[in-house]
Amino acid sequence: MLGFPCNQFGAQEPGSDEEILEFARSRYQVNFPMFSKIEVNGDNACDLYRQLKSAKVGAEGDADIAWNFAKFLIDKHGEVIDRIGPRTTPEEIDPLIAKLL
Repeated sequence: MLGFPCNQFGAQEPGSDEEILEFARSRYQVNFPMFSKIEVNGDNACDLYRQLKSAKVGAEGDADIAWNFAKFLIDKHGEVIDRIGPRTTPEEIDPLIAKLL
């Protein structure tokens, strides 16, 4: 699990990388790597998210990320296996992850 903060969704992550990490740890008990804040949609979307979105479009057929906590499941070869909505918890996708290990 890797986290990429983004402030493009209701300006929910306006703080510094350190502030975002502290919030994620205290509020959600995040214990996985958190990267610096990026953009995931639009002209300034980072290259990683451009690639992820082109590999798997959203449920509505749109490539853009609709909301925070969207997830991509990637296999050990770097192939995008699935795109998972923001309301799905990491625990709910444990069986999918186990199949890839």
